[in-house]
Amino acid sequence: MTRIQKLRILRKSLAAVLICIVGLLAACGEQTVEITETTNELGYRQITQSEAMEIMENRDDYILLDVRTEEEFNEVHIPGAICIPYEDIGTDEIPQLPDKDQIILVYCRSGRRSKIASENLAAQGYTNVLEFGGIIDWLGDKVYPLQVSN
Repeated sequence: MTRIQKLRILRKSLAAVLICIVGLLAACGEQTVEITETTNELGYRQITQSEAMEIMENRDDYILLDVRTEEEFNEVHIPGAICIPYEDIGTDEIPQLPDKDQIILVYCRSGRRSKIASENLAAQGYTNVLEFGGIIDWLGDKVYPLQVSN
């Protein structure tokens, strides 16, 4: 096989690879986030922060729930979050969370309180509770309401 023939084969192979890559990228653009995994024995599902970010980027039918104190929330929180301290999530109905089938993404500072809150939400009958840890590990955007600019 001559060098020119080898170059032609290489060029065709590269073209085929590029076509495959473009096809894969196009398919990724139409990706939908589907919540299909089962919950744990405590009634909620623990997800990664990457999975939480993906849900926030691709869906709009979720509630982002910060279960830290109001003071902590006012220092920093994830954009779009609502604050219901984990101590307030017990057996009583929660007016801010009327739809028990809605996706609820739960976080706190480190992940301890969000697990407790998620377990309590599941015990109240919430069916799509997704716990993703703490804001200390969050790589996405954050809101600093009390930060004063100079």
